[in-house]
Amino acid sequence: MTVARALVLFCLLAGVAGCIEGEQAVRVTAVKFTGVKAVKEGQLKSVLATVQSAKLPWGTKHFFTREQFEADLKRIVAFYKDRGYPDAKVTSFDVKLNDKQDAVAVTVDIDEGQPIIVEHVEYIGFDPVPAPRLAALRTASALPQDAPLDRSLAQAMREAAIDELRDDGFPYASVRLTERAGQNDRSRVLTLTATPGTQARYGQIDVEGNTTVGDDVVKRQLAFRPNWRFRLSQLQDSQRKLYGLETFQFANIEPIIKEGEQPEIVPVKVTVVEGKHRKVHFGAGYGSEEKARASIDWRNVNFLGGTRTLQFEGKYSALSKGGRVNFRQPYLFSPRVSLLVSGQSWHRNEPAYTLNTNGGRLTVERTFPRPGPFSRRSAASSISLTYTNEFQRYQVSQQALDTPSFLKTLISLGLDPLNGTARGLLSSVDLDYHRSTADNALNARSGYTFDAHLEQAGRALRGDYEFVETILEGRYYAALGQRAVLAAKVRGGSIGVPHGDNLKVPFFRRYWLGGATSLRGWGRFDVAPLYNGLPIGGHTMVESSAELRAPIWGNFSAVFFADAGNVWNNAWDFNLNDLRYDVGPGLRYLTPVGPLRFDLGYQLNRIPGLLVNGKPEPRRIRFHFSIGQAF
Repeated sequence: MTVARALVLFCLLAGVAGCIEGEQAVRVTAVKFTGVKAVKEGQLKSVLATVQSAKLPWGTKHFFTREQFEADLKRIVAFYKDRGYPDAKVTSFDVKLNDKQDAVAVTVDIDEGQPIIVEHVEYIGFDPVPAPRLAALRTASALPQDAPLDRSLAQAMREAAIDELRDDGFPYASVRLTERAGQNDRSRVLTLTATPGTQARYGQIDVEGNTTVGDDVVKRQLAFRPNWRFRLSQLQDSQRKLYGLETFQFANIEPIIKEGEQPEIVPVKVTVVEGKHRKVHFGAGYGSEEKARASIDWRNVNFLGGTRTLQFEGKYSALSKGGRVNFRQPYLFSPRVSLLVSGQSWHRNEPAYTLNTNGGRLTVERTFPRPGPFSRRSAASSISLTYTNEFQRYQVSQQALDTPSFLKTLISLGLDPLNGTARGLLSSVDLDYHRSTADNALNARSGYTFDAHLEQAGRALRGDYEFVETILEGRYYAALGQRAVLAAKVRGGSIGVPHGDNLKVPFFRRYWLGGATSLRGWGRFDVAPLYNGLPIGGHTMVESSAELRAPIWGNFSAVFFADAGNVWNNAWDFNLNDLRYDVGPGLRYLTPVGPLRFDLGYQLNRIPGLLVNGKPEPRRIRFHFSIGQAF
């Protein structure tokens, strides 16, 4: 910065400081930048002490000080230098007071200059790492070729290399990061030089901090055993499994390594702190479909010892009400296999039917280990086998009963033509597979999920119903820059019946679409094959959705969505030329339990002949309000 610019800076800052000291504090109403292209403005603002005040009257106020702003100008230059732009500089700024001289808007003009580029990254001394894993480490590098030389990313790359060595059995590994000039003065060659050290195995495992839970219970949840080859990912996976029991409020697993020593046997210390074994959570809310709702969740996370869980769930809303008891055995012959036994008495009140369910389920689930630290995504995978034995009693909607011409359809659906009721025993076996790399279960910004469901009812299992159901679902989330997110979902399913005998499929297992989490241009269960204007469900369905989510202010974000899908009467009768479409805007407000969601769906193509509440569908727009993302 020239002497003239420094003098101007001093005068401007002195003037503002005079206002602050002589009369009152001056609020910061805006912090803006010009010339910022290589980095995100949000990242740059996060390192500054000069912060914009909240716009709401009750929001946090931030005030301007000369000392902080002078330091911020230096922070900007240092920020760019650390990210590979050593020539970046502040060329000018504007500290503009309002007419009342009680608020200031700050604009900083930046010349980023040319970056220092990573020409190549060399890996030396990584011979013990298997070639496929080393290739994956290179691919996952935080600093690819031709990227600006970001110092923080370079250190992250070094840490990833150390983690990879430790995951290959070398707990004492170290990696040195150096750089040298490349082919020109604007390029650098980075070198990661590894010193693997001694390859080691696990030794004695000591457990500390447990009071009512035995050492053996803690040890059996670990993903490693004494004398196994040391792997960092097994320590991390074991820690996640201990937290997953919900019995411990703190769990830490660390190898005992003494400085300067590299023995082949590494002892491990597991430190836990038990939380409250009995927990109860109450919930209440309101949604456009469920209306008012209340719920209770009581659980004992160390029932009869052994970190077994006994849980009671209760819920009451316009759509469903009832209770469920769950018993979970976390260790079934293996730390990765668990047993869940459930019993329930539940009532559902859907637009097309009411359903009462009494019975139980038995599920055996097997989880799979996550990939090592070098992996770019941490995937959670599981497969489960469930036996269901439930007595079902259901009745079609009053609207259907009030339609005389619906008599033959009631009979064809296996329902009593006098009152539209049926009952039966559902006995089935389900096979489910789940895989997810999503970064957040409530509000994902990146990653994907995949679910597959296969169910066989009847045959050797007896029961009153016989069918095979297949459902596949995939979701994908991609961050667009630092703030926006593109989300997409595709789901399809079909119920096959023997010899086309639809009586073998209970009415409530048919498919309907429409509602807050489906085709949002229609009401709940509006989209399905029609009989005299009434949606009666089908045996094949497909639905898809895409959303562009972007924050607009504070915890508020805006959404634009598009949905497509339909339901067809016969099994495996997909007709992608016959889909229903809707689009619309939405608003989200982020809360600790998930985003509050407001969606306004508009039908692009109407359903001819659809009756809603006994009358031709009167509108093409539907409003939905609920908690949680649509998917």
